[in-house]
Amino acid sequence: MYAQEVCLFGDSIARGVVLDAQDAYKPIKECFASLAAAELGVALINKARFGCTIAKGREIIEHYLSRDDVAESAYGAVEAQRATETRGTTAALRDGESRRFAFLEFGGNDCDFRWDQISANPHAEHVPATTPERFFSMYGELINRLRSKGIQPILMTLPPLDAERYFNWFTRMGLDRRAILEWLGDVQFIYRWHESYSSAIWEIGEAFGGPVADIRKIFLEQRNYSRFLCKDGIHPNYVVTKVTCGCGNTFTTRSTQAELKVDICN
Repeated sequence: MYAQEVCLFGDSIARGVVLDAQDAYKPIKECFASLAAAELGVALINKARFGCTIAKGREIIEHYLSRDDVAESAYGAVEAQRATETRGTTAALRDGESRRFAFLEFGGNDCDFRWDQISANPHAEHVPATTPERFFSMYGELINRLRSKGIQPILMTLPPLDAERYFNWFTRMGLDRRAILEWLGDVQFIYRWHESYSSAIWEIGEAFGGPVADIRKIFLEQRNYSRFLCKDGIHPNYVVTKVTCGCGNTFTTRSTQAELKVDICN
């Protein structure tokens, strides 16, 4: 028996947003989250939103937790949490020991900067949308908040970006590329800074006892992972996907990755 309800909170990547041929962002129905939920036979509630930071995510989560059915589920939360910690997240999801899970995918917008302001004044001090310290503390608060409602949070690392492609994308409308590069030092700082937030997710998971789904590793194991990214260098694209189940069965579909492996199938 699978968990009755799985929630997904995060940004446009979790929402399944891609860049189309007209350079417009649009969500796709057959995104990774929807396909995985269908394959595992769980009900997915996708609350991810375009441009969402962890601060905005907290507002969305609080609104979700205010639902009457979620509030009522707080009864027995300790027992459900103990069962999950004892048997592990995958086993609990499969056996139905904990009935609610929440996947959290934050960091991509939190680490971003106001590039227009940097372009205008590269010698000033500029801070990201969410500082690393605030990102760590707010993430921990979210983990504890969800657990207090009997919901097991599962953290997700960030898919890697293509720094040069992203740089070309956000400067395409006339920002001063030279000024921004002066502030950056080198364009690959964008990758390293983004990677630092993904690494922080592992630290947060360890500090607050939250399991981590390593999405980044799947991309980095591919040769030239950039071919799985859209023109903007940050959103995964939509390609033919080979899915391999734990039992050995395989099938093809379309998703944001060329190959997926799942432990459980129907």
